Amino acid sequence: MTGIKLFALKKRPKIVIAIVATVVLVSFSIGPFLRSLHENFHPQHVLSGLTPDPDSYQDIQSKRDFIKMMMKDSWDNYVRFAWGANELKPFSQTWQNGHIFGSRSIGATIIDALDTLHIMGMTDEYKKARNWVEKSFDLSRISWVPWGQMASLFEINIRIIGGLLSAYALTGDTLFAEKAYEVGKMILPAFDTPSGIPYNKINPTTGVIYESKIVSLAALGTFHLEFVYLSEITGDPVFAKKVSKIRENMKRVKKPRGLYPKKVSIKTGQFKSESVTIGSGSDSFYEYLLKSWIQTQDTEARKMYDEAMDALIENLMFTSKPSHLVYFGDSWGTTFVDHTFSHLACFAGGMFALGSFTEPTSGAKRKRDMKIGENITYTCRQSYVRSKTGIGPENFYFNDQVEAMGINPEDKVYLLRPEVIESYFLLYRLTKDPKYRQWGWEAALAIQKYCSAGAGRGYSGITDVYAENPEQDDVQQTFFLAETLKYLYLLFSESDVINLNNWVFNTEGHPLPIKGKNAMFSNYNTSIREMFVQ
Repeated sequence: MTGIKLFALKKRPKIVIAIVATVVLVSFSIGPFLRSLHENFHPQHVLSGLTPDPDSYQDIQSKRDFIKMMMKDSWDNYVRFAWGANELKPFSQTWQNGHIFGSRSIGATIIDALDTLHIMGMTDEYKKARNWVEKSFDLSRISWVPWGQMASLFEINIRIIGGLLSAYALTGDTLFAEKAYEVGKMILPAFDTPSGIPYNKINPTTGVIYESKIVSLAALGTFHLEFVYLSEITGDPVFAKKVSKIRENMKRVKKPRGLYPKKVSIKTGQFKSESVTIGSGSDSFYEYLLKSWIQTQDTEARKMYDEAMDALIENLMFTSKPSHLVYFGDSWGTTFVDHTFSHLACFAGGMFALGSFTEPTSGAKRKRDMKIGENITYTCRQSYVRSKTGIGPENFYFNDQVEAMGINPEDKVYLLRPEVIESYFLLYRLTKDPKYRQWGWEAALAIQKYCSAGAGRGYSGITDVYAENPEQDDVQQTFFLAETLKYLYLLFSESDVINLNNWVFNTEGHPLPIKGKNAMFSNYNTSIREMFVQ
C-alpha cells in the first residue's frame, strides 16, 4: 500500500466474524476452540462480542496464548516494515522516528519490547532483538536540529535505560547492563544544574542540553528506580547521587496545602505553577515515591508518598452523581477545579492498591487506599464500557451532562495506552478477584477489533472511541509492546511469573528487582563492576 499518504487517517478494515462466532457460541469454552486453531490462527480473526466462559485453566491458557499472538503480530510487522526505526506505521507499512527520541532511528521499539519478548518465551524474536542491540544500537544517532528536536530525557530513561536494565535483570546478560551504563553516562550532563533538577531534553552524543526554564514534576521525578539500580550493578555512585539530590529538593520545597504543583523551576527548584494533578505531568512522580519504598525500603520516599496521597485525597478526590464514580480532579490554585480524569491517570487505581498492600503499618489507611484503588479502577472501567468501541478515551469528564465520557475530539482518541489494563493486572494479582481478568479480556478483544490495522500489519491507535467504525492514527506506539501487551499477558499468567514480591515495574512496564527479595538487585559479580569502574 505504498501509495497511501503516510499521515492519512485510516478506516478500520471490516472483519467478517459471523461464521466463526457461530462455531464458538455452541462451545462450552473458548479454550479448545482457540487452541485448535493455534497453528493458523491470526489475531485479526478475533471473536469480538462474545462473553468468555468461566476462567478455567484451559481458558486462561488460551487467553494468554491469544495475547502472545497479538504480540507476535505487533513484533513481526515492526520487523518487516520498520526494523531499526523507532515506531511502526502499521497501515502505511512504513516507519517513523518521533521527536521524543530525537530525529534519528535508535530502535526504540526493539529495546522497549526486549523484556516482553523474554517473558512471553518468544525466543527467536528475543535473540534477534538482542543481536540488534549488540551490533546496531547507537544513541549517537540522535541528532540536534534548530527547532529543539532533541531527545526527551524522561523517555530515554524510562524506555531505553529501563528496558535495558530490565532485560539484564531478567536474563543476567551483561550486554544490557553495559549498554544501560553507556546511555546513563551520556545523559548525565542534563543534571548539572544549580538545583540538581535536570533539563528535559538533551543530545546524548554532544551533551548539549535544551535549556528550558521549567520542567514537569513527572519529568524530574522519574529516574529513581533506574538510577539506583544502575549504581548498584555498576558500582558507580553518580546515578544514585543525582536522584538523591532531586529527592532532597522535593522534600525541602514548600508545598501549598501539602500538594505538589506540576511545574518546577530548574534554576531554583521551586514550584512555578499552581496547577495540581495526579495525571499527565505529575503521575509517575507519585508512582516512583511509592516504588522507591518497594525497591529499597526507602522510608523517606514512603513518607513523602503517604503525605502526597493524603493531600490529594483531601483536596482533589470527588464522587460523581448519579453513578458515584470516584475520580481526582485537577486544580488551578485554591478556587478552580477541572473535573476531568484521564487515561494516563488510571494508573492510580493500581498505585493505590499497591500502596495499600505495601503499607508498613496496618489499619484504616491500608483499607482506605485499597478501596480508593478499587474505586478508581472501576471508574476507569466505566470510561471503557460507556464507549461504542469498549475502549476508553484519552480524557473524560464529570459534569451535569456526562460521567466518564470524552467531550472534545482530542479527548476521544485511544493511543494504545496501558494504564487501565495495568490497574486490572495489579488489582487481580493483589486480590485474585476474577472480574479483573474478565475486564482485561474484554479490553483485549476490543483492542483487537478496533486497533488491528489488518492482517499482517500490526496495531494502531484510533481517533474516536465513540465511533462505530473509528479511524486509525497509523502509529504502533512502543509502549503497546512494552506495557499494554505485557500487562495483558501477565494478567492471565500465574503469580510466580514476575512475582510482585520480587519485582517492581518502572513507569514503562519494565520489571526491576527488589532489594533483599531478588538476587539480581545486588549483583556481586566483581567482573561486572570492574568492567564499568576502573
